Amino acid sequence: PVGGGGLASGLSTIFKQLSPSTKIIGVEPEGAPSMSEAIKQNQLVELKHIDHFVDGAAVKRVGHLTFDICRQNLAAMITIPEGKICQTILDLYNKDAIVVEPAGALSIAALDFYKDEIKGKNVVCIISGSNNDITRTAEIKERALLYANLKHYFIVRFPQRAGALKEFVGEILGPTDDITHFEYTKKSNRDNGSAVVGIELKSPDDLDPLITKMKLHNFYGDYLNNKPDLFQFLV
Repeated sequence: PVGGGGLASGLSTIFKQLSPSTKIIGVEPEGAPSMSEAIKQNQLVELKHIDHFVDGAAVKRVGHLTFDICRQNLAAMITIPEGKICQTILDLYNKDAIVVEPAGALSIAALDFYKDEIKGKNVVCIISGSNNDITRTAEIKERALLYANLKHYFIVRFPQRAGALKEFVGEILGPTDDITHFEYTKKSNRDNGSAVVGIELKSPDDLDPLITKMKLHNFYGDYLNNKPDLFQFLV
């Protein structure tokens, strides 16, 4: 895992002396790729905006010394989507009873991106940092579902008449679709009222049929997952 680069520069320096054939790969969150950008541009850079979710590795600018060492010693840098990190946190807890903060899951999360290259090789992943804050569990699960394309947010336009919600549940939702968020305020003197609806699906393949049915029955208003500003406010 790479935040400011201290761990990566220290380890890579030792391995360069003791085992020069060992490849050291640095891993950063996609929302804070300060070392990746610095190495890419071959100079120190300061990121204007970073995602603080992976707080243990959320650094706008890496140090001068660590940059020089990592630039020379690291075999590669890879950035991991925050949603993939969340999936890894949950997997480590559910399968291995390991509780890690987001930065601690970075190296494990990178394995899937190297699965073909590392077959038959000795691979060591460093799980660092502190235990995860239990109050973040809901957010971690949410981000993991979003990354897996199983959680979706919509603006749904409901006709302002009795039975509209019942029709939506009965005619639009599939048997395994689950409403997890519903925010609606009834407006007077309007034919339709907009609601923000979050729906969890059983399979990513269920999304297109869901949208098709919403449009067919005139419930569809907008899809919010691809609107970062509105979506970030909701999540």
